[in-house]
Amino acid sequence: QVKLVESGGGLVQPGGSLRLSCAASGSGFRVDTMAWFRQAPGKERELVTAISSSGRTNYADSVKGRFTISRDNAKNTVYLQMNSLKPEDTAVYYCKADVPVGRANVEVWGQGTLVTVSS
Repeated sequence: QVKLVESGGGLVQPGGSLRLSCAASGSGFRVDTMAWFRQAPGKERELVTAISSSGRTNYADSVKGRFTISRDNAKNTVYLQMNSLKPEDTAVYYCKADVPVGRANVEVWGQGTLVTVSS
């Protein structure tokens, strides 16, 4: 069984920076695409950014130029560097990993970490 654990959330002022981490643990697994989602109060969950196993990335328009996703395959860890944070970035951020299990693909989700941007 694969588990994702997120960390790095907290309170930050507008214009500040924060880095989130998401580590996958378990045995007998590999990770394909990893992604960050977020869900703000009263809103639906949205895709923020994703990174493939080869390092290709995409970003939501709302965070492009401010957020950077990266991964360390040796550590089975994905990161989200968030710069120039805005109050509208306030949300619970969730990590997701695509994990092949046999011939199937399983989406594994982290527990979420709260990011609050406020002065």
